[in-house]
Amino acid sequence: MSAPRRKLFVTTALPYANGPFHIGHIMEYIQADIWVRFQRMQDHAVHFVGADDTHGAPIMLKAEAEGVTPQQLVARIAATRKKHLDGFHIRFDHWHSTDSPENVELSQDIYRKLKAQGLIYAKPVEQFYDPVKAMFLPDRYIKGTCPKCGTKDQYGDACENCSSTYAPTDLVDPYSTLTGAKPELRKSEHLFFRLSDPAIVAFLRGWTKQPAPGQTLQPEVLNKIHEWLGDADGADKLTDWDISRDAPYFGIPIPDEPGKYFYVWLDAPVGYLASLKSYFDSGKAKAYGEQRPFAEFLSAPDTEQFHFIGKDIVYFHTLFWPAMLKFAGAPYKVPTNVFVHGFLTALGEKMSKSRGTGISPDYYLDLGLDPEWLRYYIAAKLNDRVEDIDFNPDDFVARVNSDLIGKYVNIASRLIAIIDREFDGQLAAEPFGRFYSAKFGPLEPQEKEPREWTIGEEDRAAANCLAAILGLNREIFGAYQQREFGKAMRSIMFLADQINEYVDQARPWVLARDPERRIELQRICSFGISAFKILSAYLKPVLPALAERVEMMLQIAPMSWNDTRTILASSHKIQRYKHLMSRIDPKQIDALIEGPKIAATKPSPVAPPAAFDSAATPAPAVPTISIDDFGKLDLRIGRIVNAEQVDGADKLLKLTLDIGEGRNRTVFAGIKSAYLPEDLIGRLTPMVANLAPRKMKFGLSEGMVLAASGEGPGIFLLAPDAGALPGMRVK
Repeated sequence: MSAPRRKLFVTTALPYANGPFHIGHIMEYIQADIWVRFQRMQDHAVHFVGADDTHGAPIMLKAEAEGVTPQQLVARIAATRKKHLDGFHIRFDHWHSTDSPENVELSQDIYRKLKAQGLIYAKPVEQFYDPVKAMFLPDRYIKGTCPKCGTKDQYGDACENCSSTYAPTDLVDPYSTLTGAKPELRKSEHLFFRLSDPAIVAFLRGWTKQPAPGQTLQPEVLNKIHEWLGDADGADKLTDWDISRDAPYFGIPIPDEPGKYFYVWLDAPVGYLASLKSYFDSGKAKAYGEQRPFAEFLSAPDTEQFHFIGKDIVYFHTLFWPAMLKFAGAPYKVPTNVFVHGFLTALGEKMSKSRGTGISPDYYLDLGLDPEWLRYYIAAKLNDRVEDIDFNPDDFVARVNSDLIGKYVNIASRLIAIIDREFDGQLAAEPFGRFYSAKFGPLEPQEKEPREWTIGEEDRAAANCLAAILGLNREIFGAYQQREFGKAMRSIMFLADQINEYVDQARPWVLARDPERRIELQRICSFGISAFKILSAYLKPVLPALAERVEMMLQIAPMSWNDTRTILASSHKIQRYKHLMSRIDPKQIDALIEGPKIAATKPSPVAPPAAFDSAATPAPAVPTISIDDFGKLDLRIGRIVNAEQVDGADKLLKLTLDIGEGRNRTVFAGIKSAYLPEDLIGRLTPMVANLAPRKMKFGLSEGMVLAASGEGPGIFLLAPDAGALPGMRVK
């Protein structure tokens, strides 16, 4: 009797839409995708959705610095998502945005319901205000001298030198990173969610202990929550949550509160529901047999809601989020569970795009590396605990080459070639002799041990091998279910060793030379290929593209979990062996670790960033320089105050730049093919300020702006992060 079909709603943390995916996003999405594919192999209905997190001051300010609207910035970033999701075989059913009508509707609805419960109140808040920018400043846009150790240029919440934490108002000589102005303390009325309300605290104590029947939070997560809730009633531990921000702000307006917007962390998790609603409204859910409308599905007792997140956002997902959903009431309901993972490190160091450490998923794909190498390696390292996992290049190469090529693929490459050559691709009529005559079939879910058979002595080795494969079925099933992917991979590779040992002992390549033993040869190879099919079914959640190639080669339907407990049919016909996966060349991983800027001196599909002068000629690769050599460059931030066409020039635009000298400079830049002049006015960009002026027939060029290009089309003007000002040095 089969288990009931589950209805699952699964999400990952929403990536902030101010940049493309980093490797941490890909690691989380691979983890969730493996779990989702495993559930679907059991024919459960899984609705797997994602979205871009689009609101907040950082996106507003970055868009302003680039001279575009926030919506244009978000759209540009969203356009990069498909390459990475498709590239790493991550199959979301729907991808949406928090800047959407659905999110406005649901966020405002939840707010109104919480307000009706008396859980929203207003109080004045004193915070820093930039009088030049005319906006209240988030902590990240305030710097000053650390009040503890005296280090200058520290952020408004923590000192990077002594690790002290403090309020922005504690800084000595604070200044706005947006304009350099001294911020003023001003009061504004903010809205708060009563997270400290006794009813909410009591609910959180119960929910965190058991989110749903049979569900528990991970021990590390629960321990951290106990710290936040405290040992008593928790009222003195939890502080109420500031949920509003003042204009100017890119976000969702708060109803009946002119000039007020929801803080991004209120509407971001609601984006899970907004994406689900958009998905249901589009009719896509019907592909999984779901006919109910969004609200009915969401509130249904049989709907399970799971979130995959990183350890840095546990507070929001295990306190604010369930409290919001619980007290907003129907159709909202609390998550069934929240699955938390650690960070992905490289050689023991936390990956950081800003520090240039780690690996780039974009460059990984551009180098042509097999995405399933990374899927397998991450799966082999993951468990159900909140632990960082480390990307070690040597371990990566060794594990993939040994496990996937040396063990798994090796089975198929040896046996299928023999079946093709000796038997025209046809498997044995009785692949296990009397052993197979026992009418072996799929195990029912309630069966804990394999059935017993009458086994002939000549089939005992095959029987023992199959018993090992089936004996670990429930262990592998449980490991996948509990997200113990590393444990599942170890068990699968143990079975690959057992199958290879069976083949080594049977020596079919020797039997192939004896015409009298053809029946035995066909039976041995047929069993080994059936065992390979079972391994492929076990690995399918991790290696979906490879599994499709196996299904085509073995001429079978898409494998379900039932295929982990069944053999190929008698006299089944298969195709000849086709290449399944290559070994990793260590030089490929060297190029990946070096990154595009260094590796660009070698043949590579990715070109290095290039500086463009008036002739728009890419800078050639140059020898290594010292820090003193670099110091000879005077790189400054410039604001483009005017841009215009140059009569008679095919490539050039005439740019007028302010670099903080009290006068403007003229630069002729070869970027005409990529930009309209009117789109450049107001943008900030780095430029080489001490380049010798160059006399051209169109006029004097007094510097060089910086842009990037590759071997393909496209020129991309560089832009500094929010807060940069004309005249600032780049160093």
